[in-house]
Amino acid sequence: MAAGQLAEAYADPDLAAYELSFLEEAVRVRRSLGACWDVRFEYAVPVRPFRWPKGGKSFAGWYFCTTTGGHIGYESWLERDRLILLDADPQVRGIASQPFWLHWHDGARRRRHAPDYFVRLADGGKVVDVRAADRVDDAATEAFAATERACRAVDWEFERAGVPDPVLMANMRWLSRYRRPRCLHRRVADALLEVFAEPGPLREGAERVGDPLMVLPVLFHLLWSGALVTDVTRQLLDSDTVVHAAERGPRWDV
Repeated sequence: MAAGQLAEAYADPDLAAYELSFLEEAVRVRRSLGACWDVRFEYAVPVRPFRWPKGGKSFAGWYFCTTTGGHIGYESWLERDRLILLDADPQVRGIASQPFWLHWHDGARRRRHAPDYFVRLADGGKVVDVRAADRVDDAATEAFAATERACRAVDWEFERAGVPDPVLMANMRWLSRYRRPRCLHRRVADALLEVFAEPGPLREGAERVGDPLMVLPVLFHLLWSGALVTDVTRQLLDSDTVVHAAERGPRWDV
């Protein structure tokens, strides 16, 4: 079915009004939104190179994502922080940076925008643009509105992610240091889950299992993966932080 016919069938002209251009087997293709809504953009290659401005205020780099098992690019600390939060989200199945160009006509001229991330969720897709509120100008506002409208047409979520809560982010940055599978020692992990079957202080529980130098990295990995739970939004993690085992059990695959 042609894009125009698809738009007519679903009574949504946005399926034909927007186009996506992306790389498919190293070849750039451009299709209507209605013709490529089911492309697995979580595997997409970035459509433009990352900016590394010399002496600039932003900082680009690569984040190793445990969800995907590979590196994902970012162009600012704010984008890096968002990747950490996405990586820790149990609903996230895949992430790709700058997955496509979104093309549209605003009534006066042709426009395009490359969203920061496409995220594959357990129940659908999500497009994320990362920008602090004080850096959203008129052009960005229009681009985000167009992106949200396009996402709505194909039943994707859209999020303009700003600066996260500082306490939450400080805790998640710390836990992300222990995100890699090498921090998981099964015997120690099982002992920690048994100790924290009832809520208790973080340090005291670790000492009940063994030498904190050996136990704490495993404990932090379990907090990252969700096998152990605590409130990371109210205060910074410390020795007295109350921890308990998650009801759903461990996620050894993380």
